[in-house]
Amino acid sequence: MSTAGQHIPVLLTEAVEALVTDPSGIYVDGTFGRGGHSRAILSRLSAAGRLIAFDRDPQAIAAGHDLAQSDSRFTLVHSPFGELAAVLSEIGVAAVDGVLLDLGVSSPQIDEAARGFSFRADAPLDMRMDTTRGETVAQWLARAEIQDISEVLKDYGEERFAHAIAKAIVAARATGGIATTGQLAALVEKAVRTREPGQHPATRSFQALRIFINRELEEITLVLPAALGLLKPGARLVVISFHSLEDRIVKRFIRDESSPPQLPRRLPVRAADLPAPRLIRPGKAIRPGEGELKVNPRARSAVMRVAERAGGGAICPA
Repeated sequence: MSTAGQHIPVLLTEAVEALVTDPSGIYVDGTFGRGGHSRAILSRLSAAGRLIAFDRDPQAIAAGHDLAQSDSRFTLVHSPFGELAAVLSEIGVAAVDGVLLDLGVSSPQIDEAARGFSFRADAPLDMRMDTTRGETVAQWLARAEIQDISEVLKDYGEERFAHAIAKAIVAARATGGIATTGQLAALVEKAVRTREPGQHPATRSFQALRIFINRELEEITLVLPAALGLLKPGARLVVISFHSLEDRIVKRFIRDESSPPQLPRRLPVRAADLPAPRLIRPGKAIRPGEGELKVNPRARSAVMRVAERAGGGAICPA
């Protein structure tokens, strides 16, 4: 089980086996975190292989400093993975043999109270993955309109009581606003009339605000086509999602890119004349087994999808 300050990479063996098809190839780890996936990928690469890892979190970049200094095959970039194409272009990489995206929040981000991701301890209401840029959640809530807050809670948290929570947040400004995770959790708890058994009333609101302030879904919609454009024929795209909003984007992208284009009915075009799909339709989604869940309960919502760039032969089971 993960503990404070540690992060256990999810589906580690399955992800690396699906990703690395050429030990001398060039690979991308879109979320370095604490380096679990990156180290496993490097262990599979030859001396000619190369791994480029991204992370927007300054603490993750600091955690990977020694690895970047000690292994010449490894490059660590302080950037969100949504900037994948621009960053690789800057460092002279035009094509890669695989891209791994481990979405969501790392255990250190959740467990460190000062980051403001969790309501388990009272701390500044921050929630930024990159603490060097952008607004904190507290700053945004101090200026946002009721409608804007309500839409964020509904769209990113699927919160049924979004409007009531938004009204309470705006009303709280008259008495000093909301500056800490404890204040927000208490306010939401009063505004939410019912909640699923075993779930804290503030869970959906915290998820929604975190996703919004970090533009998490927007980053996914940016990186998927960028990654596809960089993959060599036969190269793999491996994505691990942790909630339905993420997985829905990934699933639809792979479905659309592995299917022939949809043309109007009765259009006189032969199937053979249509552009070939850019991805090979993958197998079933992969989920953690019972053994992994016993060691790391936080993996319970994970789902991994694998797709292969067309032109390199049929996809192999991960």
